[in-house]
Amino acid sequence: MTGRPLLRRLATATATALGLAMILTACGSSASTSSSSTPATSTGGASAAAANASGLPSANGVDLSGVTLRIGETGWKTQQLLLEKAGLADTPYQTEFSLFQGGNLQLEALGAGALDLASASEIPPIFAAQSGGPGSLNIIAVREGTTLTQEVVVPEGSTITDTAGLKGKKVAYVQNTTAHYFLLKALQAAGLTWADIEPVPLSTSDGLAALLANQVDALASYGNAIIAAHANGATTVVDAKDILSGNFVYVTLPATVADSAKKAAIADFFSRLQQGYNWARENPEVWAEVTAQETKQPVEQALKTFTDGETQRPSKFVPISEAAIASQQDVLDTFLQAGILSTAFNIGDYWTEEFNTDLSAIEAEYVGS
Repeated sequence: MTGRPLLRRLATATATALGLAMILTACGSSASTSSSSTPATSTGGASAAAANASGLPSANGVDLSGVTLRIGETGWKTQQLLLEKAGLADTPYQTEFSLFQGGNLQLEALGAGALDLASASEIPPIFAAQSGGPGSLNIIAVREGTTLTQEVVVPEGSTITDTAGLKGKKVAYVQNTTAHYFLLKALQAAGLTWADIEPVPLSTSDGLAALLANQVDALASYGNAIIAAHANGATTVVDAKDILSGNFVYVTLPATVADSAKKAAIADFFSRLQQGYNWARENPEVWAEVTAQETKQPVEQALKTFTDGETQRPSKFVPISEAAIASQQDVLDTFLQAGILSTAFNIGDYWTEEFNTDLSAIEAEYVGS
């Protein structure tokens, strides 16, 4: 079954309009770009002055005035707004943020030369590395984060109550992302294989629309798509919080790592993000209002999602480690054993410790709630 004929059938469904209205506002249909290089009003937290006083790379004699960082975002403008609301957006370099529906699409844009910095779960870089081969990308940093709101859900009224009930059913999923991985792992735990379901690869918004229009029996997705699905009566079949590692990686090109000015700007950006997350933990109600506005959900729900997520696994940058590489290798091997990847390779060959000195300093900037 292909995604495009399905989408034509969805065009007249009233449920589709509702689903798209909720998710496309938050995610954008493919990729949109916005720029940020001027100070934003701080709302009760960190400031640009504090950032400049924290020993950032921009203070180490590197001229960043000619640098423009093209940065990928998934779902909504999380990183851009985090810096703006925390008063950390006045960078000594230009920033351009582009919005995508998944980390897999960010990696495609990175490979095409449209981004300098992509962020994703462990999964998209595996497929990008297989496609591009050695020397095609560098994984440069890990941000630990929550694994909540990553689920397999079924529409209101469904009789499916567990993973075994997915056998023979149409299951939408976001290909080459965490949704792909945790759906596979859930099936394996239930004694099923990928061949036991009818997998339907769709984007986050199209998958949500298909679920709400009852064109698929279940949806494996994350973030706003899952929040919107629950708002429309969907129920959880599988919660992936204990399946996923919570390691979110930042990826760039080897040429960018070799560019001393861009490298310094990226390290500065990571530091600002860490301070931004610190600010959000100190000002959860303010950040929840921002989140609610961007994702079209009640403030109370946004606040609970954020605080629950930070309690489960706080947002924190850490240096590259053997454990992080081994975790991603395990994911790669799982896809290989399932026949989803065709060739075995060592994902560690794509990691670099070039940023580890900066990341160690940034890890020390972490402040819990």
